[in-house]
Amino acid sequence: VDIEYFDPQLKFPRPYPASVPVALFTGAMDYFANVQGVAWFAERVWPDVRRNVPSAEFWIVGSNPSGEVRSLEKIDGITVTGYVPDIRPYLKHAQVAVVPLMLARGVQNKVLEALAMNLPAIVSPSALRGLDGALPATLTSESEEGGFAVATARALTLRDQGQGRDYVREHYDWSRNLSKMDRMLVPAKELAASSSSLPGQ
Repeated sequence: VDIEYFDPQLKFPRPYPASVPVALFTGAMDYFANVQGVAWFAERVWPDVRRNVPSAEFWIVGSNPSGEVRSLEKIDGITVTGYVPDIRPYLKHAQVAVVPLMLARGVQNKVLEALAMNLPAIVSPSALRGLDGALPATLTSESEEGGFAVATARALTLRDQGQGRDYVREHYDWSRNLSKMDRMLVPAKELAASSSSLPGQ
């Protein structure tokens, strides 16, 4: 993650209605795993969240929303944006990111981008696979509908901050990790020089 780009100290206009607590999902919305995840959250979890936080809204932000995703807007409090030029305003002004993926491969950048913006995240266990180190307290894993609803409602009313960005800086900062790769690579001329000095060469 480029933590200089995903920086919560930068100023961004609020894309949501004033004073509305927002749960956010970001991703390409024609991808099966994302469609499956937001449909499960919208249909099975969101009604319980709204019973506890009636003013809350769930925003699904990402390109190419499928017909199934578009149909979720019929549920009270759900907005589907389609493509947006910059997701940072949505991350900056939301109360919580939700990542309810039943199927996930590798590290989920949507989780890291939320944490880099100091946004708490409620995620399914599969979305945690591949993450390194001691996870921050602002990252909560839930697998059941009830637990996901309770954790989301809590985050919508009390935003915790401070640990997510530190975690991403330590483990997933783009510049820091690329510098590690630079140190591992041997310049071609050094490799050639060391090869020519080997016995029998």
